[in-house]
Amino acid sequence: MTECAIYRANDRIEVDGDISDALDAALAEDPEAFCWIDLHEPTEEEFALASRELELHPLAVEDVLSAHQRPKLERYGTAVLVVLKSLSYDAENRDVTGGEIMVCLGRNYVVTVRHGDVDPLKTVRRRLEAEPELLRFGSPVVLYGVLDAVVDDYVDIVDAVQEEVTRMEERVFVEQARRLAGEIYAFKREVMEIHSAAQPMMLVTGAVAAGDTVRVTPEARPYFRDVADHSTQVAARAEAINELLGQVMSAYLAQVGVQQNEDGRRISAWAAIMAIPTMVAGVYGMNFENMPELHTRWGYPVALFFILSACAVLYALFKRSRWL
Repeated sequence: MTECAIYRANDRIEVDGDISDALDAALAEDPEAFCWIDLHEPTEEEFALASRELELHPLAVEDVLSAHQRPKLERYGTAVLVVLKSLSYDAENRDVTGGEIMVCLGRNYVVTVRHGDVDPLKTVRRRLEAEPELLRFGSPVVLYGVLDAVVDDYVDIVDAVQEEVTRMEERVFVEQARRLAGEIYAFKREVMEIHSAAQPMMLVTGAVAAGDTVRVTPEARPYFRDVADHSTQVAARAEAINELLGQVMSAYLAQVGVQQNEDGRRISAWAAIMAIPTMVAGVYGMNFENMPELHTRWGYPVALFFILSACAVLYALFKRSRWL
C-alpha cells in the first residue's frame, strides 16, 4: 500500500490500522469524509485487505488485478470503476511508454491502483491537499484529479510528438534524407499507442462529465467538463497526427520514386552516350578488308572526332532536357 489517508473537513488523517473503523469515525464528524487508498501493482493477497474493508465488488477486484484493459467506465453496485491508460514519452528515443490506472470510486472511498512504471499521480495528492475548495466535493474530486493529470500528460506528449512529426516532414524534402521509411513507420506505431489511449479516454471523460454514472455535484461538474474538453482535443489531435504520418510516408515514397526516376534517366542518358563509341569500335573491330577509311592516313583521327562529336551532341541534348 503506497498511501492510505482519510480526508475530513480539509484535514488529512493517516490510517495505520483498521480502515473501516477509521472511516466510520471520520464520517461521524463529517458526512463528506472519504478514504483514499493508493496501491502499485498489488497482488491478490495485498489487495484483499482493501477489498474486504471496503466491500468491493468481485468483478471490480478482478478488473483491478488483471490489468491490460481498454480504458472504460463500469458501475458495480454502488461503486464505479474507471480504467485509464497513463503515458510517458521519451523524446530522445521517440518512445511512448504506457501504464494503467484503475480508480475504484465509492460514496466515501477511492482506491487507485497503478500498473507499470508511469506514475502521473505523484503530484495529484499534493495538488488536492493544497486546494481545500476541491476537497469539499468529496471522493469524486480524486477521480477529477487523476483524469486531469492523465489528460495533461496526453497534452504534453501530443505537443512533443507534433514537433517531431513536423521535423520528420521537413526531412522528407531534404536531398540527404535516406532510409526514412523505417523511422516513419516506427514512429507511427508510437503515435498509434497514443491514439488508442486518447480515443476511449474521450468517451470516459465525456460520460463522467455528463454525470450519468458518477454522482458529481453541480459545483464540481464544470471541472469534469473541462477535462472532457481537453480529452476531446487530444483525441482529435492524435488522430490528425496519425493521418499526417501516413501522408508523410506517402510523400517520402513519392520522393523516393522521383529520385529513382531521375537516376534511371541519368543512367539511360549515359548508356546512350556510351553506345556510340561502342558501336563504332564494334564496327571497326570486325576485321573486314574493304572498310571505309581503313587504309587512310586520317582515318583514325576522323573516327575519334566522329565519336567525340556524337557524344558531345547527345550530352548537350540530354543536358538540355534535364536528363543529366
